[in-house]
Amino acid sequence: MHEQPQVNSLDNESQQQAHVVSLFALVGMSLTAVMGLIALFNNNFILAASLFFASFVYFLGYFAYKKYNNITLSSAIILYSLYLLMFFLIYSGGVENTGPLWIFIVAPVSVFIHGLKRGLIDITLFVAIISILMFMPTDIIAHAPYSTEFKLRLLYSFLTVTFLSALYEYARDKSYKHTLELSKKYQQLAHFDPLTQLSNRRDALCILKREQARLIRSKEPLSIIICDVDHFKKINDQYGHNAGDVVLIELAKIFSQNIRKQDCVARWGGEEFLFILPQTLAKNAHIFAAKILDKLQGHRVTYQDKKITVTVSMGIEQFNENQSIDEIINNADKYLYLAKNAGRNQIFPKF
Repeated sequence: MHEQPQVNSLDNESQQQAHVVSLFALVGMSLTAVMGLIALFNNNFILAASLFFASFVYFLGYFAYKKYNNITLSSAIILYSLYLLMFFLIYSGGVENTGPLWIFIVAPVSVFIHGLKRGLIDITLFVAIISILMFMPTDIIAHAPYSTEFKLRLLYSFLTVTFLSALYEYARDKSYKHTLELSKKYQQLAHFDPLTQLSNRRDALCILKREQARLIRSKEPLSIIICDVDHFKKINDQYGHNAGDVVLIELAKIFSQNIRKQDCVARWGGEEFLFILPQTLAKNAHIFAAKILDKLQGHRVTYQDKKITVTVSMGIEQFNENQSIDEIINNADKYLYLAKNAGRNQIFPKF
């Protein structure tokens, strides 16, 4: 059975994240390399070696994405190497004890890469580790000394940035989900009939084009059935248009329950339905159509305690790869009208 087209917004979101992560890797690689050269020029060899190593790690993260298209591995390399670099800068002090000032990039990068919940967990662990590094007495582990006021203000500022980053990520996620819901609704309107929830004419044409292309490649048969509700105007006139809607909804359910997974039934227009039957010869389509007529034979549609008898007429045509879709549809239409002219509740051509 034909399923709803999947909205590709999630894929777009992943692609955007991948692009940002790869860009961050390039910037991080370049920036740490430049800082490493500066540190080397200032004879700070330990800091220079650390920055060059960080630059190489960022390159690995970029390479993991470009070579293997592995955004998960690339993100992990980039994010946790950033954490390690921050730990080193806090431990060593960097240039004139300004190393800790780089930690403010951690919060937005964390929530962007891992999302709000996982990002906040990572940031919590990060804060715990840098607090231990800064507040641990130097006589236990030698590290760069900072004043108590500097350490507290650094943490307060970092937590403020974390709050703002989390707030932004929360708002962005809400906005994204709202946009995704709207996109799904528009997809539904664009491809599906709101009354019967079947594919609409536009979607059916897209499926026909796809199946026609497959037919040309595989040489497998493809048949269609155009189905029209008999005396539908009479149903509307006698019972009202709401009754007509109930009839169409009921028929849509019956049709959907009796087609195969690879088949499609669409509301072609008004009281007309179109069946698309891949891998099906015309004679087999006729067998299927006869089963539908049998299903409707004893079926009554209930509307306001009234029982409405419903029959349909059907026209069948098998695809020929040399014919256009319009030609196939027109041929099926001609058979449909032959069925109606022959007394309705029939299938043409006869086999």
